[in-house]
Amino acid sequence: MKKYCLYILICLMGASCSEQLIEKPKSLASENFYNTDAEAEAAVNAIYGPMRTNNGLGINYPAQLEGMADYGNSRGSQTPVSLYQGLDNTNANRVGVIWDNFYQSIRNANLVIQNVPTGTDITEANKLKYVAEAKFLRSLLYFALVRNWDGVPLRTEANMSEANLPRATVAEVYQQIVADALEAENGLPDTPAAIGRPTKWAAKTLLSEVYLYQEDWAQASAKAGEVIASGKFDLVATTVSEDLQKIFGPEVVNTPEEIFYFKYNRQQGFGLVSYAHRKTSEYNYYGPGGVYAQYTDSVSNSFIKEWDAMDLRKAHILYNVDIGLGPNSCLFRKFRDPDATSGAGNDYPWYRYADLLLFHAEADARANGAVTAEALESINKVHRRAYGFPAQVPSSVDFKMSDYNLDEFIDLVVRERGYETMYEGKRWLDLKRLGIAKQRIKEVKDIDVAEKHMLWPIPNSELLYNTAINAENQNPGY
Repeated sequence: MKKYCLYILICLMGASCSEQLIEKPKSLASENFYNTDAEAEAAVNAIYGPMRTNNGLGINYPAQLEGMADYGNSRGSQTPVSLYQGLDNTNANRVGVIWDNFYQSIRNANLVIQNVPTGTDITEANKLKYVAEAKFLRSLLYFALVRNWDGVPLRTEANMSEANLPRATVAEVYQQIVADALEAENGLPDTPAAIGRPTKWAAKTLLSEVYLYQEDWAQASAKAGEVIASGKFDLVATTVSEDLQKIFGPEVVNTPEEIFYFKYNRQQGFGLVSYAHRKTSEYNYYGPGGVYAQYTDSVSNSFIKEWDAMDLRKAHILYNVDIGLGPNSCLFRKFRDPDATSGAGNDYPWYRYADLLLFHAEADARANGAVTAEALESINKVHRRAYGFPAQVPSSVDFKMSDYNLDEFIDLVVRERGYETMYEGKRWLDLKRLGIAKQRIKEVKDIDVAEKHMLWPIPNSELLYNTAINAENQNPGY
């Protein structure tokens, strides 16, 4: 009952956040706002609105990324995403809306960063907290933007009045990302102010992944190590595949595994549509229906075929159904909510403890130039849980240090992360970071990836209204 009441409270808070965003967007820029804790918190809540909608994290963003992963394909109007020859107009428009929503959230973050420090009735400690949360979210958003578009306009509180901004370099964007994340790390609380709010541990996790992209292995390992040493997180225990619903199920409020999630519920307008196209005539994993836009094949896709059937994750995520593509076709059901009416109650896991452990496994091995006991233990924790063993106790499925050199170990971590985060919109970005995206798609799907497919096109909304960017500044091939 206590858990249920807390869930309802979070839903109501979400409704309040949406009302602030939709009904009073101009008030956020007025001189009379940002003077009290309630006003500052409403302004922070408004950052979440655009980015978490169906046009952002709710469906478009992960759906576009899942269509490019080596383990699956998209169908219907998203078929061009899985052809790897660049985006057609329909999908270019979809990623354009993602861009617009992310920048609207960045604008709202900039307003908090600019105005909250001058609030008249807010303590200095609370000012620090609100600004740190805004900077964490701004860092997160620019990290998503730079990985998918490369250099982008850097809009901050310092240039909010300037409409025409050129594309910053990738290095400049990362400089801003790290600066914001470090400030967030210093200003965010040790425990979340409310479920779904970031903490300094979320900022450390973000920094760990950012440092991986910058190939700063020592810093990536150190930040991940700090999160592990905190003792604040643990993997949810499993013994059968359905136990994974304790992590991803629609009724879950939070778990010891949650580092930073975007929270959803079944309330109209606040559900995770979750690219959750999983309903067919035979199965109902999503109440409102669906068009099963992502699928895979258990035989022709080598990544799926080689996946051990004893791995609980495989049984939890995949189910075999012929959707007109052959008897071996499979759909994904990681985020399932048969009782959903408009959107699902599942949360979107941006950072789980499993992510953090796998960041650490890769970074620590790379930083030391060899497989370390610490790196091995981090991947083994994830692997044990996948087979229903206690994460903290050595098991019969443990990987052994003597079996891997450094390169082989990195390949192992990449494979494990592919299985662990399947259908979370993370695989394609990992393959790009590692420089193996084209190679993997050729190996698994026998498709030559066009260079233009490695980035998304800058949307017309930016090209038309930002005179500092023209067609010559567009990403190659568009």
